[in-house]
Amino acid sequence: MPDNRSCVHVYTGNGKGKTTAALGLAVRCAGAGFSVYFGQFLKDGDYSETESLRLFGGRIKHETFGRGGFIKGEPSEEDINMAREGFRRVKEAVFSGQYRLVAADEINVAVFKGLISADDVLELMKTLPEGVELVLTGRYAAEEVMEAADLVTEMREVKHYYSQGIPARKGIEK
Repeated sequence: MPDNRSCVHVYTGNGKGKTTAALGLAVRCAGAGFSVYFGQFLKDGDYSETESLRLFGGRIKHETFGRGGFIKGEPSEEDINMAREGFRRVKEAVFSGQYRLVAADEINVAVFKGLISADDVLELMKTLPEGVELVLTGRYAAEEVMEAADLVTEMREVKHYYSQGIPARKGIEK
């Protein structure tokens, strides 16, 4: 008998690997024959995972909602609108009955930057339908979101080659 429990995963912290963890879970889920929705906030699609997810054809639906440029500054009206549209699309995916796994990559940062409210994310978590796994990634996860989640993993940076001047590399960090 299949296990249709729904759980909420949060991958947060300053260490590397949050998106990678969500992608690994998406690949595992697709490999088990399920459909996956992978929405990315604050990213423009110019990342290697975009190409990788296309290899899964219709098994993994991937969308991006962002320009990727304001992270160190203030969001524009366009950034806010893109994030809100992304959240609308994530909610639509959650309630569509089509996906076993819905990932909202970098949504924690979108909440931290005020593009989406933590209350809206909490409401989505509370109303999660049976059989839908929800993954929320990004630094700065809101305390109340972490408290309400079923699984929280904090990536902690111990050592990173960025500090040695090695920039993000295609296929590794981007």
